[in-house]
Amino acid sequence: MKTKSILIAISIILILIGLKSSIFIVQEKDQVVITQFGKPIGEAIIEPGMYFKLPLIQVANYFEKRYMEWNGDPNQVPTKDKKFIFVDTYARWQITDPLQFFKRLTNERGAQSRIDDILDGDTRNFIANNNIEETVRTSNRIPLTSDTEIIGDSLAKIYVGRDKIQQMILKSANKQTEDLGIKILDFRFKRINYVQEVQNQVFKRMKSERFRIADKFRSEGQGEASRINGEKERKLKNIQSLAFRDAEMIKGKADASAASIYAKAYNKSSQSRSLYGFLKSMETFEKTFDGKTSIFISTDSELYKYLKKMD
Repeated sequence: MKTKSILIAISIILILIGLKSSIFIVQEKDQVVITQFGKPIGEAIIEPGMYFKLPLIQVANYFEKRYMEWNGDPNQVPTKDKKFIFVDTYARWQITDPLQFFKRLTNERGAQSRIDDILDGDTRNFIANNNIEETVRTSNRIPLTSDTEIIGDSLAKIYVGRDKIQQMILKSANKQTEDLGIKILDFRFKRINYVQEVQNQVFKRMKSERFRIADKFRSEGQGEASRINGEKERKLKNIQSLAFRDAEMIKGKADASAASIYAKAYNKSSQSRSLYGFLKSMETFEKTFDGKTSIFISTDSELYKYLKKMD
């Protein structure tokens, strides 16, 4: 009786172990390939749920369904014009055919190694087929000023550009991964740095370019300043001329008014005329002579007449 109980317990344990090893769960992020003695059996399982397999004989191999990242090693790469740059790249990839992936690459480590070879090789090839401007620029930049003669010659025109090179690398890489069960979803240059020699040349060119722009702005500013000063002088002379004209007109009117007043006063009476003549004579003396002036006056002179009366 006791031996029978032990056998029943052992059987239950074995059944539980068998059930546990035969049941596997596929989650949303997983895809599974079942292998028997190392060889894949049936189609890959990509739908989430609970599944069964033969215990101990069959093995569930899990693979990631989500996007995975690949980071390249920074490398020194020569361009078509024999200039060296440091290129750091990254990509995103996904397992699209788990069964083919297992047959060709076995696991994700094998996939990363294969992607290294493909993307690093394509990066070198496409950069080596283009000049440095094509790699570091995406488009033909608009100069900082409207005068294209200032810096237009210093900006080499590009025909491909960084974005297109990235797209060409992505397209070429996907052709090579078609039979691997994976797809490269995106490829980008993370960072592009010049080597020291090229960096010095670029900085020197940038400084020269900025100096040319500054000289052009300075020249334009001086020309504008001269124009403004000339316009100011012209307007000032015009204002002064108008002011002088107005002043002369006012003085003319004042003199005419004064003469009219003098004439009216002179014509009123003989006494007024005598007073007027005397005042005008004194005014003439004051304006014409000083204490050091000697004069000869005729006895018929109006001035002599008043001097004689004063004696």
